[in-house]
Amino acid sequence: MPQDLNIREARKDDLPALVAMFAADALGGHGDTTEAEAFPDYLRAFAVIEASPDQTLHVAECGGEVVGTFQTMVTTSLTGRGSSAMIEAVQTRADMRGQGVGGLMIEFAIAEAKGRGIGRVALTSNAVRKDAHRFYERLGFKPSHLGFKMALK
Repeated sequence: MPQDLNIREARKDDLPALVAMFAADALGGHGDTTEAEAFPDYLRAFAVIEASPDQTLHVAECGGEVVGTFQTMVTTSLTGRGSSAMIEAVQTRADMRGQGVGGLMIEFAIAEAKGRGIGRVALTSNAVRKDAHRFYERLGFKPSHLGFKMALK
């Protein structure tokens, strides 16, 4: 586990490193790219997240470099009588996987949710990510729901 790992809110100047991490993910299927013409889309998304009181984009940094990221969103619904936290876009830089970065990011997200009085944390994971599923189960998550998506573009 990296000794100097720090988890903090993402800043706009972290975007190139984050985009590169997402673009390098062959399993994600999100169409992320480091091509310059796509960067304004990332800037717009970052601005929305940054302005929202219910969303936070985090980075894990080690030695001054971004080595991981995740996003949290707080949702409130009538079912469950309150709020829950969603953890999304969990990504560890390929050369840092297996070193405890992901576990520390998830622990951080859970602690933040508990600190806000939230009683449930959920996440989704691409169905093809079997290693990630085992990772989340080791952390105490249960595969309790089936998710569906529909692309609108």
